[in-house]
Amino acid sequence: MVESVGRVFVAVGLSDDNRHALAAYLGEELEALPGRPVSPSNWHLTIRYMGDMEELAYDRFLNALDELEKPVPFRMSFSGLGAFPKPTKATVLWLGIARGEDELVALGGAAEMAAVEVGLPAEDRPFQPHLTLTRIQPPRNVWRWLADVPEPPIKIEVTEVGLYRSHLGGPTPVYELLDTIDL
Repeated sequence: MVESVGRVFVAVGLSDDNRHALAAYLGEELEALPGRPVSPSNWHLTIRYMGDMEELAYDRFLNALDELEKPVPFRMSFSGLGAFPKPTKATVLWLGIARGEDELVALGGAAEMAAVEVGLPAEDRPFQPHLTLTRIQPPRNVWRWLADVPEPPIKIEVTEVGLYRSHLGGPTPVYELLDTIDL
């Protein structure tokens, strides 16, 4: 019988200290943003979503990612707010990356190569590193909020990427760390 690992994604996680500092800095601005907020306990930067994976494919992906060239540990910081797909019809509000974007894009490229190597379909959108803050339904114009949230002065040391399994079905998703790969 084929064992399923579940819904898997690669991400840069934030430490509890980083999450608390970021939530404290954003404070009331975070509460005033439109949409359903993502709990700070779930904040991470998704590098590559793989979806449901069988155990063998997961193991092959983990090995392929570990063998690919990745950036050395680096420092990351956040920029201001952005919106997907566009500010006039936003479904997601996010924090961009001021420092470390090139390294995150390199991680995204390595994860994409490993995913394709194990037979997953290639992503059809370019990778844009970000931290999701809220999800908005129905879409709405968010221009007025984009300038309201100042650039957080928080610096994060990125020394590893994590492979996570998402558990859905409760009031909020739960993300379980399965493995880490050092940079």
